[in-house]
Amino acid sequence: MNQPMIPAAKPMIGEEERAAVDAVLRSGMVAQGPEVAAFEEEFAAQLVDGRRCQAVSSGTAGLHVGLLACGIGPGDEVIVPSFTFAATANSVALTGAVPVFADIEPDSFGLSAQAVRAAVTERTRAVMPVHLYGHPADMDGIAAVAEEHGLAIFEDAAQAHGASLDGRQVGTWGRFAMFSLYPTKNMTSGEGGMVACADEDIARMVRLLRNQGMERHYANEVVGLNVRMTDIHAAIGRVQLAKLDAWTAQRQANAAFFDEHLRGVVTPPVKPGAVHVYHQYTIRVDAAERDRMVTALREEHGVGTGVYYPTPNHKLSSLARYAPAHELVETDRAATEVISLPVYPALSPEHRERVVTAVNAVAGAGA
Repeated sequence: MNQPMIPAAKPMIGEEERAAVDAVLRSGMVAQGPEVAAFEEEFAAQLVDGRRCQAVSSGTAGLHVGLLACGIGPGDEVIVPSFTFAATANSVALTGAVPVFADIEPDSFGLSAQAVRAAVTERTRAVMPVHLYGHPADMDGIAAVAEEHGLAIFEDAAQAHGASLDGRQVGTWGRFAMFSLYPTKNMTSGEGGMVACADEDIARMVRLLRNQGMERHYANEVVGLNVRMTDIHAAIGRVQLAKLDAWTAQRQANAAFFDEHLRGVVTPPVKPGAVHVYHQYTIRVDAAERDRMVTALREEHGVGTGVYYPTPNHKLSSLARYAPAHELVETDRAATEVISLPVYPALSPEHRERVVTAVNAVAGAGA
């Protein structure tokens, strides 16, 4: 392999972001300040239909304080998928509540409404779907189960900036929704998260919890954390937010190219009415061939890939104590079959062609 490696992901940081950081540094106001406030307002207007947004230091922190703000704690159960990044279940466990793992749909990789219904007990307080890879979860089905059993909905929208379902933006179903701003997400603030809140009571509690339990200096009202976002990070996020729509369109164009030209693999379907923002372009392959294909793509063709996620949460040593007694069939199957291909906006037409040629060759070699 003589060609340079095409990375699986590529953060896009340009001169505008650098200039925004320099302006904050020159201002002398580096911690949470006017940039954070402006970022929260702009994010709310663009991505969550004006819902109150509160910036925090990471996506995991956003899930944690969101759950705490909604009163989740010891004795409660929150239904979550196991096929996701560990932060989803970690955040529930950190409150003292129990993450209850339910199975996923095979197409969207999101929580199955039927599996959620089967997982409800007398201690279930909420369900937290993940809009995995940028495709909306089955919010109609999940909302119906939640209404039937009196459950709250929380959204892990870490990978779904700008996704929607039947014209409704992701992040507008739950009492809160969390968006991650990690460097490889569809937009970044360097590191950070945004919590979109359904009402001012939740938003105020998030503000308290992120800032040592106080809104006024030394007037602590609750036991809180320090998970504030800095103005440095918010300045980066504001620049990135302005670029997000164009970047999303390019991700979708890259995905459409792959849909049209890939052979011998299962490309990601999009449900009717769903807008997929392709944080990941995730294909399915035969489980017996997956590891061979990943290695061949990297070593023979210089194409980086990701496997998200090879070990379901309920099989991680850190979370195994919460494993359900029954098998999560679709979760286990997905963990052995998925490969995520490069789909980021900076992917050049030449690189798209290389990815397609490589995948088709490697898939064909295993036929």
